[in-house]
Amino acid sequence: MAHNRPTDGLIGIDVGGTKIAGGLLTGDRRPVPGTTRVIPTQAERGGQSVMDDALRLGRSLAESAAVEGLRVSAIGVGVPELVTPRGEIISAYHFDWRDLPVRDRLCAIAPAVIEADVRAAALAEAFLGAGRAYSHFAYLSLGTGISYTLVINGVPYPGAHGAALILASGALTHHCPICGHAHRFVLEDHASGPALARRYAEAAGLTIRRAEQVFDAAEAGDLRAAEILRSGGEALGVSVAFMINLVDPQAVIVGGGLGSAGGPYWDSFVTTLRDHIWSPPLRDLPVERAALKQDAGWIGAGLTAFRQRAGPLG
Repeated sequence: MAHNRPTDGLIGIDVGGTKIAGGLLTGDRRPVPGTTRVIPTQAERGGQSVMDDALRLGRSLAESAAVEGLRVSAIGVGVPELVTPRGEIISAYHFDWRDLPVRDRLCAIAPAVIEADVRAAALAEAFLGAGRAYSHFAYLSLGTGISYTLVINGVPYPGAHGAALILASGALTHHCPICGHAHRFVLEDHASGPALARRYAEAAGLTIRRAEQVFDAAEAGDLRAAEILRSGGEALGVSVAFMINLVDPQAVIVGGGLGSAGGPYWDSFVTTLRDHIWSPPLRDLPVERAALKQDAGWIGAGLTAFRQRAGPLG
């Protein structure tokens, strides 16, 4: 679609632990069909290489925007790191952008905003997806990592320092009163996508790298794979129920790469979650899959850029 006079548009980019996805939004904050692009992150190459790829994707999307008759008014980027309310990256869990001129380089394309990926995805679900029916919901992201955010009146809550998203990275240590052994449990090392693949590979004596292979094996009747998924879902359910007991949301929206997974992982997760919710009336709260699925991250990044620069989404 070509226009003589360009209208405003937005670029959204989601830089994840596994892939970098991006696309265009129109001025009324709707995705432009056919503009989504996905490339592998390959985070092991280091922060500079990942940044260069994200910038190339951003420039490519800016060129596509011109073809679509859109003038890019802002670019939003979501990252799987801790990000302060001022857009400062303060962790290097997947790749290190803390000392790189990411925002300055992005601003060469358009005015730029950086946000934590889970809050960006939650904003997309609040505005366009499964969260539209709720004023107060928890968004859970399951994939390479596990994180969450609380959405209040359509806006993800960042906390005082941007760290209100940690659900599964901290260790829960229990000392046995009889033998003194310290059991150290980290949910992300047990129930995330890479953890499911690693645990099944160890149990089966196989070389696998993707969680999808565990789900395929369970569906084919492999009892070891099914148990890995069941135990992962159970551990996840306990943790999410604890979060629900703390923040009392209207619903839980589940996204990320594992958000659409079914079978024993999902079934065990939901059953265990409901069993561990303290308040009886809350045990029936809605637990829904994200409507935007894999596109939530980049759509939310673009929406975040609009909201931070222009105000409420409306």
